[in-house]
Amino acid sequence: MHISAKADYAARALVELARDTARPLTCESIASSQEIPFRFLKSVVGDLRRAGLVRSQRGCEGGYWLGRPAEEISLLDVMRAVDGGLMTLRGEPLAELDYPAPAQGLPDVWRAVEDSAAEILGRVTISALVDAPGAARRGPSSVRQRADVLV
Repeated sequence: MHISAKADYAARALVELARDTARPLTCESIASSQEIPFRFLKSVVGDLRRAGLVRSQRGCEGGYWLGRPAEEISLLDVMRAVDGGLMTLRGEPLAELDYPAPAQGLPDVWRAVEDSAAEILGRVTISALVDAPGAARRGPSSVRQRADVLV
């Protein structure tokens, strides 16, 4: 499975927005804080806005807020907002994938992988990620343990 830069940047931007909900954040501040290329982030935030995951306000007091509570935004929502589907094979969705014998069972495996990933990503919310600071700094085993707690 490939996790796109768009999905990674989108999730990081949403976590940044969820961390401080008292005021809107600009793309510049999010990009700087998360070390994301500004121009790329502008495109990603546009996708998030169209999906209703963020809302925006123009002007000197403007910026971006979460479009709904962080507890209601899953990583699956984020990936679908910026990438469309979760998994594809050569750019095509897995739903209609069909192979001749003897490989006819392979599409079912790909779909099962997609279903499992969707189940996990659907259970991890932006709120859970905000509440789990510093896991990466504690080392790989701690990250795995924290991931188990998140899902």
